[in-house]
Amino acid sequence: MVGCSKKQQDSWGTNVNEIEEGEIELLVSAAASLTDVLEEIKEVYKNHEPNTKITFTFGGSGALQTQIEEGAPVDIFISAAQKQMDTLEKGGEILEDSRKTLLINKVVLITPKGDDKNISSFDDLINENIERIAIGDPSNVPVGQYSEEIFSNLNIKDTINSKLILANDVRTVLAWVESGEVDCGIVYATDAFTSDKVKIITEAPAGSHKEVSYPAAVVKSSKHVDSAKAFIDFLATDEAKNIFEKYGFAMK
Repeated sequence: MVGCSKKQQDSWGTNVNEIEEGEIELLVSAAASLTDVLEEIKEVYKNHEPNTKITFTFGGSGALQTQIEEGAPVDIFISAAQKQMDTLEKGGEILEDSRKTLLINKVVLITPKGDDKNISSFDDLINENIERIAIGDPSNVPVGQYSEEIFSNLNIKDTINSKLILANDVRTVLAWVESGEVDCGIVYATDAFTSDKVKIITEAPAGSHKEVSYPAAVVKSSKHVDSAKAFIDFLATDEAKNIFEKYGFAMK
């Protein structure tokens, strides 16, 4: 017997999906830096819960937070910083006791591969030959907020402010560096590892920014709370851990 299907579509740009009768679809809004690893985990999860369909919306954590506040039909939110999750929790948007911090990442300075700008540290960003520095928009992109912390702690923020080119998410920063549109950029180590077109110059100095941690939680308005909790629980298993670590993430 062939099950009936239905299409779902919303105004937040979520893909239209065919949902078979008896299937549950979970919409997961996740930080852009998780794109590759979550797509692989989704395929593995099918072996555990074949009737649960996972659909992702990836982007800057601040933009995803705003979508949830505006009523986007999201089941799970995974942020690249605690700030956005804190705001949603204070606003009553997060299901009580569903929040878990899953992952740790690092912030790195990258340049196009083969580029010779004589950059060896964050302090070199003040040099005159460095004209365009890509970072996430600090107003809503966590990697941009971490970048600003680094600049402030190194006392170079005012000097390099006019050089900054702001991106809507970390993957856009990566793309600009790959193409050579900018002299350098600041991304997560895991993003840099996905590309053979960039060179990692250095990690951010110890103590120069808050810990990069990724909290996940069920959105209170979810109609599939048990399934959403089950997926978050799976993300903390050894099976998921092995995949996260393959992409350069550390477990919390």
